[in-house]
Amino acid sequence: MSDLYERAPARGPGLRLHLNENTAGCSPQVLDAMRAVTAKQAADYPDYDATERACADWLGVEPNRLLLTNGLDEGIYSTAVAWLQRFDSPQVAEAIVVEPAYALFAASASVVGASVIRVGPGAGLSFPLAETLAAIGPSTRVVFIASPANPSGMLVTTDEVKAVAAALPAGAIVFLDEAYVEFAGATFAGELDSCPNVLLGRTFAKAYGLAAVRAGYLVGAGEIIERVRSVTLPFSVNVFALAAMCAAIQDGDYVKWYVAQVDASRRRIYETCKRLGLDSWPSQANFVLVRVGPEAPAIVEALAARGVFVRDRSSMPGCAGCIRITAGLVDHTAACLTELEALCGKG
Repeated sequence: MSDLYERAPARGPGLRLHLNENTAGCSPQVLDAMRAVTAKQAADYPDYDATERACADWLGVEPNRLLLTNGLDEGIYSTAVAWLQRFDSPQVAEAIVVEPAYALFAASASVVGASVIRVGPGAGLSFPLAETLAAIGPSTRVVFIASPANPSGMLVTTDEVKAVAAALPAGAIVFLDEAYVEFAGATFAGELDSCPNVLLGRTFAKAYGLAAVRAGYLVGAGEIIERVRSVTLPFSVNVFALAAMCAAIQDGDYVKWYVAQVDASRRRIYETCKRLGLDSWPSQANFVLVRVGPEAPAIVEALAARGVFVRDRSSMPGCAGCIRITAGLVDHTAACLTELEALCGKG
């Protein structure tokens, strides 16, 4: 899969505003919980029960509707194996990927032998509902959608997700990536009972600052979760991640504080873009997509030379001339914008 999966560029010391990480780090309570793991717990295969119950209670679902995963990436890949692998069927399954999209959607589908159908974005990177519906056919097994979308940060509406779910053939699902849900203030979770063919993917990497710990989860109908669980490797979530997840959901104040930092940072980016005459997208995630023009790759490298790392997204569908800036701690955002203004001749 490494040949198919776009890896982020390696960077050295500096402001990491290119991978949508939590730039403040995780809650101190999370560090305390990981430090409290005993030698015996580290030596034994992990017991998921306590963390599964805690997360299920936190989400308001039954434990059989939840699957803990080694980051959201494992959830995506296991879903592809469960729904797109041929097994005993001679028919090649189809996965629909709504672009621009996380590279792992198409990579996972391709690795298991599925045919990938890519649907380009609508005007202004809006969700292409009509085109997505037109792409659905009898061989469709999974439609990958992200809300908020990456790199635009825009939400896909509940009605749009419902329309796609209603159009699917029997046995097919929508995989709805909600990696940035904490920043959005909106989720499809309340609609899962009426749309049992929608599977939600979540992560502790973004709002909770656990990207390196690899902690994610899936939420959906019990039969969907069980099917994914059946192809997921046992004990893939380690004991430190289990402890971290339990502590993270208990420290709601920390997440609220960080979400407020992100909101303030997004507003600063919008203000700077307006002052510089640059287009930006109204984001509901912890990043903002900014169109700087054909010099986007050069600007990314110039910022890197100044110790500020942002992401060149100019090669993605609908994103010509665009860079993506992580919105995290306000101080980090301010430092980035100072350098961006200097490069644009306004500093």
